[in-house]
Amino acid sequence: MKRILSLMSIMVLSPVLGQSYAPEAGVAGSTAMEPDSPLFVAWATGITVERGYVNKANPSLVVSGSNRASAGVPQNALGPANGSVVCLGDEGSAILTFELPIINGPGFDFAVFENGGPSFLELGFVEVSSDGIHFFRFPAHSQTQTATQIGTFGTPSAPYLNNLAGKYGSKGVPFDLTDIPDNELLDKNKITHIKVIDVVGSIDPLYATYDSYGNAVNDSFPTPFNSGGFDLDAVGVIHQVTLGIGDSAKKRIALYPNPASEKFYIQNLKETARITIYDLSGRIVFENNIQEAEAISVSELNSGIYIVEIATGTKKVNERLVVK
Repeated sequence: MKRILSLMSIMVLSPVLGQSYAPEAGVAGSTAMEPDSPLFVAWATGITVERGYVNKANPSLVVSGSNRASAGVPQNALGPANGSVVCLGDEGSAILTFELPIINGPGFDFAVFENGGPSFLELGFVEVSSDGIHFFRFPAHSQTQTATQIGTFGTPSAPYLNNLAGKYGSKGVPFDLTDIPDNELLDKNKITHIKVIDVVGSIDPLYATYDSYGNAVNDSFPTPFNSGGFDLDAVGVIHQVTLGIGDSAKKRIALYPNPASEKFYIQNLKETARITIYDLSGRIVFENNIQEAEAISVSELNSGIYIVEIATGTKKVNERLVVK
């Protein structure tokens, strides 16, 4: 029986060996996003914050005049990511709103930015709502071991984390609304609110917070500072509702076929244009002058979503391209 229990314990802890998820920023296969990625079409415009404790395990601890995180102001998390943050504290939360609702488009739909670095990740759960009342959480997964507490200045590692904000530090962590199970109380094509909730990194059952698989999420704990907890920088929108416009004002330029597997063309391109293709992180993967009816090869590109910038004279048009 002891041997069986020991094997079971090893099995419980062994997911750390799996490295199931996208690696850290800068490594092939990473989904980390740069703040200036052309995929972003909008940023959060409104926010409410509920600060958490400086140390959930010691609520009476006061730092800088308060027992709750106090660094930064909520408005720091509005607009584009720029490193200016609001600190949430242990299990603190922020609810962000947007000028136009977010929709469930192809691939990732929005990204959350924190201010950490690769050697110090602070994590957060992410939830969405289409009515501001009922919130639904992305199915988060932490494969980080739970036998030993990560200390105040330690960090988990990106390959062991999924659907957790902060896994890329100062780079954006993208989220795909398709990952959330369907529910009659959630309209994935009308997301009006995004909630970010600090992960309390403790593995002590008295204070721990758990992923969607029942694992305590092990990250830096305690962080007994007025700047402790998740440091929210920004939320960038990739897909949003498009306002209706008259036919005469609609863009005439289009990509076809889209999705593309080998090549695509630019429809209604009446003059030579400078074509620049960016990947999800904002890196240029193609750049050249293209004539009307000239094919553009994508056979060397990985499957995914790209932004195609079409520049003619002083005008620029951005179109999304799905490569399959």
